Amino acid sequence: MRTEYKIFLGVSLFLFGAAAVYGFYTHGQQHQIEWVGTIALILSGLLCSMCGGFFWFVARRIDLRPEDREDGEIAEGAGELGFFSPGSYWPFGIALSAAVAGLGLVFWMWWLIALGLVAVVFTSCAMLFEYYTGTRQTVEH
Repeated sequence: MRTEYKIFLGVSLFLFGAAAVYGFYTHGQQHQIEWVGTIALILSGLLCSMCGGFFWFVARRIDLRPEDREDGEIAEGAGELGFFSPGSYWPFGIALSAAVAGLGLVFWMWWLIALGLVAVVFTSCAMLFEYYTGTRQTVEH
């Protein structure tokens, strides 16, 4: 995790520096700051800082992984990495319901926005609880 937080924090420093240079350059050329690009760079830097801070927080709490150590071997990283769903249709449902909500935003139809948001919540909950109910429910003996 140390490599990840260093990358994200490095990118965020670059974005903050680019925002400062961009704001200074546009102020010099047009005699006023171009706010859209400057704010976009600052927000991108904040987003990368948030990701880097999360990885830094996690890196402090866990032991070093093989890829974080200088003497780490490839074989040390072998084994099961976790559970990954073999297939689910719920992400398609989430995307479809988000598209309905977005379509409602485009045409400013409040009922379509509400319908899409309710569908997003429903499909998100369905995906979250997919392995706790129905035929995929895990049975412990």
